[in-house]
Amino acid sequence: MSPLKPQYPYYLANKAVQANTDLEVTDKYTGAVATRVAMADEAAIDAAIAAAVRATRPMAEMPAYERQAVLTHCVERFRQRADELAESLCIEAGKPIKDARGEVARLIDTFRIGAEEAVRLGGEVMTMDISARARGYRGMWKRVPIGPVSFISPFNFPLNLAAHKIAPALAVGCPFVLKPASLTPLGAIIIGEVLAETNLPEGAFSILPCRRDGARLFSEDDRLKLLSFTGSPDVGWDLKARAGKKKVVLELGGNAAVVVDHDANLDDAVARIIIGAFYQSGQSCIGVQRIYVHDSVYDAFRDRLVAKTKQLKSGDPKLDETFVGPMISEKEAQRLEAWIASATARGGRVLCGGTRKGAVLEATLLENVPADEKIVCIEAFGPVAVLEKFSDFDAVLEKVNDSIYGLQAGLFTRDIHKAMRAWDRLEVGGVLINEIPSWRVDHMPYGGVKDSGIGREGLRFAIEDMTEIRLLVIRDAQ
Repeated sequence: MSPLKPQYPYYLANKAVQANTDLEVTDKYTGAVATRVAMADEAAIDAAIAAAVRATRPMAEMPAYERQAVLTHCVERFRQRADELAESLCIEAGKPIKDARGEVARLIDTFRIGAEEAVRLGGEVMTMDISARARGYRGMWKRVPIGPVSFISPFNFPLNLAAHKIAPALAVGCPFVLKPASLTPLGAIIIGEVLAETNLPEGAFSILPCRRDGARLFSEDDRLKLLSFTGSPDVGWDLKARAGKKKVVLELGGNAAVVVDHDANLDDAVARIIIGAFYQSGQSCIGVQRIYVHDSVYDAFRDRLVAKTKQLKSGDPKLDETFVGPMISEKEAQRLEAWIASATARGGRVLCGGTRKGAVLEATLLENVPADEKIVCIEAFGPVAVLEKFSDFDAVLEKVNDSIYGLQAGLFTRDIHKAMRAWDRLEVGGVLINEIPSWRVDHMPYGGVKDSGIGREGLRFAIEDMTEIRLLVIRDAQ
């Protein structure tokens, strides 16, 4: 597998610029340098924002069918380049190839939904004459693009999480500047290659890998009207504090819990939770980390889950049989290994896994871990989950809520009343019944509360943030 070019440019005002080859992109499994990418400096970022400002009116005036055509072109080209995209993702992110193919499919879905939404923007006609003083008035409102927007995307979904920012911006006509994660810039750059084939106005897009300390303008520049950031809470809240007057949307990760009640189909729950805890090496902000199981079925569930987890293959992500590939770096795998050691030193028991080889950490399950251990209360972002018994349903809902995060939660039950109670009480952005919290379809409202962020992704919901309401009032004049 070697689909990569020896070097890649960045994109400034729709054009490829090979300014340098300063950014090394490594194969996350072997550690070898796989390719090199141009890095933008502050001058390039400033020029990109200026170009986006100039593109504001041309983008806003671009007819809906033309914006739809751009997105449809992307869909077709991504289909044609699906193998290349998946293989690139496997190399730069260390994502198991099956997961990489799945992300490419979601990239295509996200742009397809964006194409549909591009011709659905509307508004309302309002009744104005609610009192005598408003007699003879008519009102209506529409949504208009907010203007130039700024995006910062993370390493764990280099294609689809960039797509969740780019596609709605194109659908409504917002020029954008994007900073992809320096560890995984290739997916966004390939999206840029495809966008450069279209007739977007000059300045409609710039895709600029850069160092974190050089990315100040993405958050602080007042010419930008919105910042959408996906990444760590510490970075996200700091960016919000420095963002000034612009809108801010943050998706900052979680510590996802799933509850398995006494009446659940255990085989089904095990099959889903295996995916939720360990797919793409656990590096998902909605990956299953806390598993609460009713004490009447705990032993049976635990034994089945451990048996299935032990069957998962770890290692080279380029092999179809690999389920758990490398984490994004050996340093991150060492961090999680240390968290496991801390948990076991305080009485936690490793049920399976726990062994690390380089950046690859085996799928790991623990039990009897104190609630204040990092592996329980802080986002692990790796292939580790912790089991705990419960007996009281209301009490376990409070345990789920006992977290600084609140992204999504899952509940396996056949009781509709418990399902509705969970929906009412759980302090999360989404509650999934008979499903893992790690499940997502790309048009649904997705986002969290508490330290998990503010705002929602999902095309229609992102479009709301990228547009403003503009009112028209007409008085009948005789």
